[in-house]
Amino acid sequence: MRNVLVCGVVLVLLGFSALAQAGTPAVVKIGVIEPLSGNAAAAGQATKAAIEVAADIINRGHPELARLPLGNTAGMPNLGGAKVQVIFADHQGNPSVGQSETLRLITQEKVVALQGAYHSSVTVPATAVAERYGTPWMVGDSSSLVINARGFKWIFRSTPIGSNYAEAYLGFLTDLSKSSTKVRTFAIVNENTEYGTSVGGEIRDVLVKGGFTLAVQVPYNANSMDLSAEVLQLKQKDPDVAIFISYTSDALLFTKTFKALDYSPRMVIGDDTGFSDPSYIQNVGDIAQGVVNRTAWDIGKPGSATYRINEMYKAKTGVNLDDTSGRNMQGFFALMEAINRAGSTQPEAIRKALAETNLSPNQLMMGYRGIRYDATGMNTLASTYVNQLVGKEYVTIWPESAAHGSLTWPFKGWR
Repeated sequence: MRNVLVCGVVLVLLGFSALAQAGTPAVVKIGVIEPLSGNAAAAGQATKAAIEVAADIINRGHPELARLPLGNTAGMPNLGGAKVQVIFADHQGNPSVGQSETLRLITQEKVVALQGAYHSSVTVPATAVAERYGTPWMVGDSSSLVINARGFKWIFRSTPIGSNYAEAYLGFLTDLSKSSTKVRTFAIVNENTEYGTSVGGEIRDVLVKGGFTLAVQVPYNANSMDLSAEVLQLKQKDPDVAIFISYTSDALLFTKTFKALDYSPRMVIGDDTGFSDPSYIQNVGDIAQGVVNRTAWDIGKPGSATYRINEMYKAKTGVNLDDTSGRNMQGFFALMEAINRAGSTQPEAIRKALAETNLSPNQLMMGYRGIRYDATGMNTLASTYVNQLVGKEYVTIWPESAAHGSLTWPFKGWR
C-alpha cells in the first residue's frame, strides 16, 4: 500500500513538472516589420541586421556586455532559458501591406510581441491592428506624434520623437547664437507623408517659439525624381540653416542637386533617417562634408559595451551601426527585458512589465537618459545628440558634455 502511495505521489509530482515545462516556451517569437525592399530597403536591412545581432547577444550570452539587461545570460532566464526567435516581415513602405503583415504575424505566426516599422505612415495603421488584437508593440524608430496620441494601451515607444528633436535643435542653435556663429533664419524641408509633416511641423513651431525666424517651409513628394525646384526655393530664400526631414533616396538626391545647382546652404541639418543611413556616406559623403545630423548613437571608446556591439554589427555587415538601426536595437533590448521581467509570454503580463520599465542610462546602448514610459507609452527619458560629418564618420558636436569635436561652419559640401 505504501509503495502504491509513493508511486502515486511521484506520478503527481512528475505531472506538475511536465505542466510547468509545458508552460515554459522553448522560444519567444517576436515579429519585426520593416521596409526590407523598396526605396527604404537599406534602412530596413540595417535594422534587420541590428536586431539579429541583438537576438544573438540575448541567446548566446556575452559576459563582456554584463551591464546590459540579458547581455550576460544565455536565453531568457525568467522563462527557463527560452531563446528569442525573430520573424521578419517586409512592408515595402506600403501602409496596407504593413497592416496585412501585422495581422499575419499575430494570427498565423503567433508572435507574442511586435516591433517596427520605420515609416510613420506604416506604423500608424499597423499599430492600430496590434492594439485591436491586444498584442504589445515596441516602436524603436518611427517619430510621428500621432502614434502615441490615440489613447492606445498596447503601444510603447523607446525612441526620441519630434519634440525631442526640436528641443535638441533649439538648444544647439541657441548655443551657437551665443557664440560668434549667428543663426537667425531657418528653413524646413520635409517629405509630405506622416513622418515629414508631423516632425517638420513640430521643429518649426519650437524654433519659432524659441526666437528663430522661419524663412520658408518646403514640403515635397517623397521619392521624387527631381528636387531642383525645391532647392531653387531654398536658394532664393537663403536661410542660415536648412533642416531636412527626408528618407534615404531624398537625402541623396537633395545632396546631389546642391552640387548640380551650385548652391551650398550655410548649414545643412539632416534629421537622422536618410542622412544616418550608411549608404548616404557611401554615395555622397564626399560632397556632403560638414552636414549636421542628429543621433543618439555613439560608438564609444574601445572596450566599452557600445564599442563591442558595434564590432559585432560591423563583423556582420561591414559597416558601423547607425542611429536608426541602433535605436531599433535598443528598442528590441527594452522589449525583451520587459518580457523576461514578466516571466511570461501572456500579452497582459508583457504589457504590464513594459509599463513598469525603469532602465537607467548605464543599462542602455543608446544615449538616452533612461527608458521609462508615461501613460501614453512614450519614453519620457528619450534624448538625442547633434553630430557632424567629418570625412567618413559623424562626430558628436553637441551637447558639450558628449562632444568629441566642434562645429565646422559653414557647410563645406564638395568644396
